[in-house]
Amino acid sequence: MTRGTEGHGGRTGRGVAFRLLALALTTALGLVVGGVEASSADAASVCAGRPAKTVRFATGELRVYRTRAYACATAVAKAPGKRRRMSVQIQPRGGRPVVDTGSFTQQAGPVTVHALNRCVRASGTVAGRTGTTSWILC
Repeated sequence: MTRGTEGHGGRTGRGVAFRLLALALTTALGLVVGGVEASSADAASVCAGRPAKTVRFATGELRVYRTRAYACATAVAKAPGKRRRMSVQIQPRGGRPVVDTGSFTQQAGPVTVHALNRCVRASGTVAGRTGTTSWILC
């Protein structure tokens, strides 16, 4: 009976250590992600890749990013804080547009499409003002 308890206790000890490690990593990830979201609109992007195009308009800007195979877009308010209607749309040539529309305080999006060897066009709207691109990333 003692032998079974020792074997069981050893496995539980490893399980507790694993859970503590997972909790520590989750907490660290939460702090990193929370730090990015808490920063200003001009800070790090939520899209992967490098900036490809920025279109400024009266109430905000449309930001388009690209990786090798994907394109991503966000519409960012010039003065974040007050909740207002925003939308962002990105469409690969020959494909359907991906849209994020709603009432947001800082940004609409990100929206991402597969764009390997394809042109894309994007548009962003903040409080009734719109910025658009022509076909880009061709």
